[in-house]
Amino acid sequence: MKAYILRRIAQFVFVFFGSTFLVFALVYVLPGDPAMSLGGVKPLPPDLREVIVRRYHLDEPLLVQYMYYMKGIFTLDFGTSFSGRPVLDVLIDAFPWTFTLAVMTIVIESVFGIAFGIFAGLKRGGVFDVSILVISTFLISVPTFVLGFVLQFFVGVKLGWLPVTASIDMSFTSLLMPSLVLGAVSFAYILRLTRVEIAENYSARYVRTARAKGLRESGVIAKHVVRNSMIPVLTYIGTDFGALMGGAIVTEGIFNIPGIGGTLFKAILKSESSTVVSFSIVIILAYILSSFLVDIIYVILDPRIRYE
Repeated sequence: MKAYILRRIAQFVFVFFGSTFLVFALVYVLPGDPAMSLGGVKPLPPDLREVIVRRYHLDEPLLVQYMYYMKGIFTLDFGTSFSGRPVLDVLIDAFPWTFTLAVMTIVIESVFGIAFGIFAGLKRGGVFDVSILVISTFLISVPTFVLGFVLQFFVGVKLGWLPVTASIDMSFTSLLMPSLVLGAVSFAYILRLTRVEIAENYSARYVRTARAKGLRESGVIAKHVVRNSMIPVLTYIGTDFGALMGGAIVTEGIFNIPGIGGTLFKAILKSESSTVVSFSIVIILAYILSSFLVDIIYVILDPRIRYE
């Protein structure tokens, strides 16, 4: 187990530097002049442009700019945005919004998706199973922005049950509707994945053997069927959490959430390499940590899996 953890850490280091350099390079080759983009429709004076170019090392080669940036990362200096604000402050403002929204979304889609999927898998072919398949197909087919506007109009405006936009204090009620919208598609996928795995394992030979040994049906389902069915489901949930931490630009825009998605989109338009790479590091670390936790949980769920 220790050897496996060390190998994974070594892989994480390679992924970290490789992905950050790739993102930095992609921002570097974007068309346009980052310094001139600060002026908007009005061109910047040549002397002011020269100051900006030197300050942000825009006249240096790509590798030199990347080294300057990574040097700041290890000293907790994420650089300065073109607006003059430290990137770390921008990240601190946007991160809690996206993290809270991602956690709420993961909890909602996982709890309800797994619960409905287990029941549908055990009662495959029944009325509940057919109904839940229709609902999941509908959720997958409807675009996120359509579902968001529909919930805003009916649940927020007409019925008044939930706020239509996020509040400044990030209250649970104000983030509940965007969490439902953001988790609708993943809920459908988790439900379908759980249903298929439960139905397959429920008719497996080792389950029949467990029943033949005299085990209770509830114990057979909990210890053998559900436990072995969660491995692919957890894989999907782990990757989905990384995607959620990347920020949902559409959902955050609909509900006026100043999270990572919208901030990152604006930074890309301005070619702010320091801001884009800093936010990308957060997303990369979210993927790495979620994948690592999922691999560890594999061993707990399935004792047949060993990392020797």
